Amino acid sequence: MNNGSNTNAFLGAIDKMTKNVILGNIARNYGISVEAVYLEVTGHDAESLLDYVTGPERAATSLMLKRFKMV
Repeated sequence: MNNGSNTNAFLGAIDKMTKNVILGNIARNYGISVEAVYLEVTGHDAESLLDYVTGPERAATSLMLKRFKMV
């Protein structure tokens, strides 16, 4: 399974609010839309989700990924 597939599975496993917080964090950081972020982080050539997330959301996302055994 590649990074994009892992991220897609993770985003599908968490609640909508948390998903929006994570994708919104990345969108603000890169200055792009949430839709563009979703396509980027779930794409075939995507990096690890944690490579995109910044600030306190990064630590929280890391803990959730560990909880779901996706890292």
